[in-house]
Amino acid sequence: MPNPLPASLPQASMAAPITPAHPVLQPLPIEQKPAPSGGALNLTDEAEPSALPDVRRALVKRLADVICIPASQLTPQERYMAGDVLVELLRDADVTMRESVAKRLVMLNEAPRTILLILAKDEYCVARHILEKSKSLTDSDLIHIARQVSMKHRKMMALRRHLSDAVVDVLAEYLEEDVINTLLKNKGANFSEKTIQRIMTVSRNRPDYVNLLIKRDETRPFHGLTMFWWADQAARKVILHRFAVTRTVLQESCFDLYPVAAAQGWNDAAVRKALQFIERRQRNRAAIARSDFESLESAVELAAENGMTREMAEEISHMSGIKPATGAQIMSDETGEALAILCKAPGLKRRYLTLMWRALRRDTGTEETPSAELAAIIATYDSISTDKAQTVLRYWNWSLTSALNAEVLQYIKRGVVPNESEHGAAAVTAALVFGHKRG
Repeated sequence: MPNPLPASLPQASMAAPITPAHPVLQPLPIEQKPAPSGGALNLTDEAEPSALPDVRRALVKRLADVICIPASQLTPQERYMAGDVLVELLRDADVTMRESVAKRLVMLNEAPRTILLILAKDEYCVARHILEKSKSLTDSDLIHIARQVSMKHRKMMALRRHLSDAVVDVLAEYLEEDVINTLLKNKGANFSEKTIQRIMTVSRNRPDYVNLLIKRDETRPFHGLTMFWWADQAARKVILHRFAVTRTVLQESCFDLYPVAAAQGWNDAAVRKALQFIERRQRNRAAIARSDFESLESAVELAAENGMTREMAEEISHMSGIKPATGAQIMSDETGEALAILCKAPGLKRRYLTLMWRALRRDTGTEETPSAELAAIIATYDSISTDKAQTVLRYWNWSLTSALNAEVLQYIKRGVVPNESEHGAAAVTAALVFGHKRG
């Protein structure tokens, strides 16, 4: 074998020890020599601790780069493999590194969902990037995340541009104030009937929920005209403007059924209640014929003179075409907009609204200057047509009284709201309104 050493080097030098130029500099033991700067990685050696952060950061960045390569240049299998490796690196990476990856992956449509799920449940500063904008998360992912994170995380999820009703159901499940308000303001969130009714129920003590709910497209007349009873004056104005509608189409489509139902003696209670809601005439002619009063107007005049008694309130209710329970709810209304509807629907002139207000022993002010409360309800009276007022009054009468059976009364007594699918919308309204205790 040829000698690898240069020919000019004497052979004897191989045996002779090399004396260091300086006595202090001694050769390092093999195990203490610094690792070479290049070459293959020796898996049996441990790297210097000070080198770990830079290597990890660089590796995390490279793997994130790979994951972000367009689908046309990277197979799904390789993307997922890179994601699996990246997951392991992120498990004990510092928060700055995790947030950096979250920012990189947020707009990627093909991001590995395993990484997204981990980052979405991370600390808020990391998760917020994924929760609000990631397009790769499915409804199933969002539902899973929503049940495992904090309220702050759920509020960020509520800001997403598009939210299905299934995801909104879970986010609203906890009835967290900030989350509910954010969802109600989000036009891209879709609400199920279950969630709308759930929020409507708690809105009895949350005026801000009412103000947001009445603007949602999912809110039906059932919701709006039920919330009217605990809404503030501004919200009531919106509710009446939106849900006080005419019943022209209903009346034209059902007018021929009245003589048929009458010929059968009105023996179907559900049909009778439905046709009463649709009917054009508001005043109950049969009740007026039985009354000791000549007309509804004369009854109101006497009540204004002597005060509203229970018997007088029931008489006025019957003559106005509503049940006494509905009349009692209207006459006990604090701010009086409901009373304006009661007067407008049966065609009472404006001055009878003042008389009704006086009969209830409310402040009417003077003839020249009515009180602020009376002036407000006169404005409500003037702003709504008779036909629309009839729609509202008849809906209240139907919803508050048509389902008042023994079972629903027990729900009201216990302060429990019955299930709409089992008992109907009217039962829900009755329980919410009659069971509401103002603070």
